[in-house]
Amino acid sequence: MSTAASTLTPPVEHAPRERPPHRRGPSTGRLVSTVIRYLLLAVLFVLLAGPFLWQLSTSLKGATENVFEYPPQLLPTHPSLDAYAKVAEVIPVWRYIGNSLVVATASAAANCIFGSMAGYALARMRFRGRKVAYFAFLATIIIPFEVIMVSVFLTVRNMGLVDNLLGVILPTAVTGLSVLLMRNAFLAFPRSIEEAALVDGAGEWRRFWSIAMPSVHGTVTVVAIFSFMFAWDDFLWPLIVLKNPDNFTLTVGIQYLSGTFSRDQRVIAAGTMIAVIPLIAGFFALQKHFFRGIGEGAVKG
Repeated sequence: MSTAASTLTPPVEHAPRERPPHRRGPSTGRLVSTVIRYLLLAVLFVLLAGPFLWQLSTSLKGATENVFEYPPQLLPTHPSLDAYAKVAEVIPVWRYIGNSLVVATASAAANCIFGSMAGYALARMRFRGRKVAYFAFLATIIIPFEVIMVSVFLTVRNMGLVDNLLGVILPTAVTGLSVLLMRNAFLAFPRSIEEAALVDGAGEWRRFWSIAMPSVHGTVTVVAIFSFMFAWDDFLWPLIVLKNPDNFTLTVGIQYLSGTFSRDQRVIAAGTMIAVIPLIAGFFALQKHFFRGIGEGAVKG
């Protein structure tokens, strides 16, 4: 009986197994977009880093190498530091570096101190005309310096600061960018922490200096880096204010190289590298603090 029942049971048909889909490589569109992306990156790299690399290569080429040969050769055949030695022979480069350090350091310190004070006042204090002050600082970023350069020079001249490093420092002692960066950083700082300090009896200055400032040290670093770089690279304003060659900053003093060695591009390139390399080295050393500080003021605007 069981044998007959088993013979009457229809056989179970197993469904055919589905084959896994064949994994194809990246589509043609994705491959094209990747190639275009890398081509754009390569073009940007050439545009941004190309002039620097060319100047560095020119400054290291020996006297027997042709700077204007075609096709151009990036790597020097006989590397030499003679061009850097000639820079020190033509201009008092160490004196100019010292003047630039004084101007750039003073500008960075002033922007950190006064910019943080103004930014804290705009972010935390309530006073009449606060919005007007905010838009005034914002306008200083939009208006080019060339528009107000004549009036600034007349002010510096009336103060008797022409041909003085202090006359170079004062116009950049506090910039609108520094104030707005510090304002955004203080706005992102929780107000409840300051309110707790206020309950404990901390005054306005104590809350600013002991509580708020340590919490936005990253933005302070960003302000210091920006201010130092702008003051170090500035050429037009020191050229207008300074008359005595002993007071020249490095960017102004390097212009003598193009007049004395107008045919020797190696010396001009070496002078340019002397002015640029310290900035690049300092930025790479502080880049971690720079990008961390940029994020501090990105919460509120």
